[in-house]
Amino acid sequence: MHRERAYARLSLGGRQVMRALFSALAPYRLRLLFRTAFLLLAIATVALALSVLQQEKQLSYKNYQHSFAKTREQILSTLRHPAGQLALLNPPAEKGGEGLHPLLLPFSALDFDDQNKVQQAVAMSGCLVQYGSSGSLCLGIGNNPWAGGYIYAAGSFNSADLVAHLRGDERLAQAHRMQVSVSLRGQTYQWIAPFEKMADAGKKSAGLRGRLTGFWSGEADKPNARPVKEFRGWIWQNANCNQAELDDQDSNCSKTSFYSLRLPIAVWQDALFEKKRPVWPPEDLDQIKVRIAVLAPDGNEALFDSEKGTPTPPFSLNDLQSQLLPGETVRIRKLSGGKELVNLSGQVEQENESWNALARLIRRLPVDDYDTPLESRDQITTALDSYEVVLKGDLRSVSKSLAVVATRVSWFVGAMLLALFFTWLVMEISIIRKITVLTKRAASLSKTVKGTGGLQQFELGDLRGDDELGVLASCLHDLLRRVKEDVEREGIRAEQEKQMWHAVGHEIMSPLQSLMALHGAADDQSSRYIHRMQQAIRVLYGSASPSEAFQSTELQVTSIDITAFLHNVAGNAPCVGIANVEFSGGAETVMVRADDYSLEDVVTHVLRNADRYRVPESPISITLLTSETGVTIAIHNTGPHIPADMLDKIFEYGVSDQQDSGAHGNRGQGLFVAKTYMAKMGGTINAQNTHDGVSFVLSLQRAH
Repeated sequence: MHRERAYARLSLGGRQVMRALFSALAPYRLRLLFRTAFLLLAIATVALALSVLQQEKQLSYKNYQHSFAKTREQILSTLRHPAGQLALLNPPAEKGGEGLHPLLLPFSALDFDDQNKVQQAVAMSGCLVQYGSSGSLCLGIGNNPWAGGYIYAAGSFNSADLVAHLRGDERLAQAHRMQVSVSLRGQTYQWIAPFEKMADAGKKSAGLRGRLTGFWSGEADKPNARPVKEFRGWIWQNANCNQAELDDQDSNCSKTSFYSLRLPIAVWQDALFEKKRPVWPPEDLDQIKVRIAVLAPDGNEALFDSEKGTPTPPFSLNDLQSQLLPGETVRIRKLSGGKELVNLSGQVEQENESWNALARLIRRLPVDDYDTPLESRDQITTALDSYEVVLKGDLRSVSKSLAVVATRVSWFVGAMLLALFFTWLVMEISIIRKITVLTKRAASLSKTVKGTGGLQQFELGDLRGDDELGVLASCLHDLLRRVKEDVEREGIRAEQEKQMWHAVGHEIMSPLQSLMALHGAADDQSSRYIHRMQQAIRVLYGSASPSEAFQSTELQVTSIDITAFLHNVAGNAPCVGIANVEFSGGAETVMVRADDYSLEDVVTHVLRNADRYRVPESPISITLLTSETGVTIAIHNTGPHIPADMLDKIFEYGVSDQQDSGAHGNRGQGLFVAKTYMAKMGGTINAQNTHDGVSFVLSLQRAH
């Protein structure tokens, strides 16, 4: 019993102590709340950063897996393409000869007699070497050694109409011709091949077509020179001019010619008759030097020279490096001999070193299967051999990139913590310390404000209390009441101003009705302007501001004859003080969708603007252009240009370049009204600077 009473007294005493402590801490509750909140925010910021890093590591690993698979597919698809096969058959040489050399093509031979087949073959294989706008060239040999021991050359160049060589004429220099030289194994083959037009190649629409008859270079100018039998060549010139502004028959017209050559190599052809199988491709393929030049008639001017300019090489296995992610490696080797063709690694960008603590932290973040190596092995088969492609990933790049991200995030987290500390310090010094003083002054202010009555709709009684927030809430309640009274007074004043606008509009409409009765005849020109005045009053009547009135007005869009309308506007322009207005647009009837009075307001505003800035006594021209779907009205005046940065701003409300524009009746709303009305009629208006002035272009839809 005594023990139970002791426990009861102890429990009661504890509750009393808690009440006393809570009562003692009541004035400090907000301070404790603020400090605890900032501490929790700091802890939450650090925890959020760790969670983000863990998720980023997981996402980075998954993204890298997808990127690795994508890189693998891209490399394999590239190598399976004819351009990739060309790169496999012609791996980068450690020491290659100077100049162009033939490439081993992924085809057994080229059908050099057919233009379309040759163009398709060289385009698909990617062997074309581009010489900018001068032309292109592809040099290659077939992958079948029994195809005849030839070097194939195909390409293009630009020139005027080809001048043909007449058979039997010993003067080859009077025609377009090609100089070809091949150097290999200490021997040099040189040919000169003039263009000879075919008998059926005279159609202008099909262009020119002819042979390239090859002669030995030293025997070409000799009498009775015989062409080289195995040398075959064709050339096709487009009929269309490369310059769209020139005629196809113009002497300055440049046209594209495509050529295809088959060059016989005697050394290779002799090897075909030996008993043993010839070595193919030749081991010295990259040492063979080929030069092709296209010469113009009556001179040695080279229209195209393979040894001049900066050619763009075709796709090479080394170009696969650009497809590799940082740290990834790809190795390609022949399966037959085991020779490694390339061993490429993705370039790793130089990165800032991360903090060691962050690096260790990232390594400890758990991610599934993160330590599993990524590697793929695939096989590419060509007509001559098979190749193994080994692609290896590098997860260290993920860790490195994530470490860099973590370093940047650490700066962000540090900045957040610093901002929290600074905010807490500012609140501690600037707010919390002054709450006691503000409490006394707010209580005094509340007593002063209560004399004017309360604000029932802004009841803040649930926030009142003994702490600082309660006192401030009471003060805010009284201040809101006073603000509400000021708002009510402002509303009354605004309503009075609106009623004044109603009265002004009513007083103006009455004399306008009287004028309409005096000038209501259909042939009276004054009636038109009275209607426009009535419409303007209706637009502004009872509106809070002119801009809102113009934007909210509704137009009666009907079909009107724009030709008669513009004739009428130009004829009546002197009546409104705008002289010398000229209209040119024909007399035919053109119906458009517009509101008659609103469109006249638009044109009048533009004419007044043109009259203000035109050269004195110069005319203002109105031009009407029609199309199937719409019409265009151009109003042009001779005068100063509008600044480029003001071409769009002049249509905004209140924009004017005149000082004290409002005092002179210029409120900067004429062009704003014009643009608003044109938009409501389904049209557009814009300003353009011309060589001698400014043109305002109005576009409207035609009525059907």
